[in-house]
Amino acid sequence: MVKFCSKCGSIMVPKVKDGVKILVCRRCGHEEPLEEETAKAYQVKQKIKHAPDEGVIVVEQDVRTLPIAKGIKCPKCDNEEAYWWELQTRAGDEPSTIFYKCTKCGHTWRSYE
Repeated sequence: MVKFCSKCGSIMVPKVKDGVKILVCRRCGHEEPLEEETAKAYQVKQKIKHAPDEGVIVVEQDVRTLPIAKGIKCPKCDNEEAYWWELQTRAGDEPSTIFYKCTKCGHTWRSYE
């Protein structure tokens, strides 16, 4: 369902303000109440913002089920065997990040491909 602003003609978007669902014009800010019957046709979403200091989730569980890469040198102990896993830590159009965890000392590091 699409509703247009009665003042400027732009598309109205649903928003929750003080616990009440309303329609708001993004261009001029005009607000209209959203009736309960028509509110079901709209989906109100909330953006979740992540702080840069949240960090990346590192696998801390039992890593023995992960695949092992041979020939990957641990920067801490020079062991050449590490568990590895892959995560999409950046935008979807960028390559994923490969994480390694040394089988000997447990040191974890990442590789940007």
